[in-house]
Amino acid sequence: MPKGEGKTLAQNRKASHDYTIEETIEAGIELKGTEIKSIRRGSANLRDSYARVYKGEMYVYNMHIAPYEEGNRFNHDPLRTRKLLLKRKQIDKLFGETREQGYALVPLKLYIKNGYCKMLLGLAKGKKDYDKRHALKAKEAKREMDRALKGKY
Repeated sequence: MPKGEGKTLAQNRKASHDYTIEETIEAGIELKGTEIKSIRRGSANLRDSYARVYKGEMYVYNMHIAPYEEGNRFNHDPLRTRKLLLKRKQIDKLFGETREQGYALVPLKLYIKNGYCKMLLGLAKGKKDYDKRHALKAKEAKREMDRALKGKY
């Protein structure tokens, strides 16, 4: 199965608006007990989350996973830092690329692939306000063109 394919459980739609995604990487995510049950219910939120290399390991910050309702005392902190599972070469490559000005690692998608929870990370460069406006205008023009073509047939 290609990367990014599988049952999508959470998606960061704001990322494509705020950033230009230059490259994507698939990473496993280390979860505890009730977190995977909560994710399978669709209780994960990737908004405002980001990934960073810390002491040679890759972590995702500010990813919210709601507590599992039936988990009672076994639940974990919803905003805890979670480790991402990548190979050493991938971590070193991403660390070097994010050291450049304006680049960040942004979680794009959380999905189940072959029974495992995976995260699609994007190497992103921040957009300026005028870039965002330009992208919105292009999107609106494409929508108008599609509407016009649809009306003719």
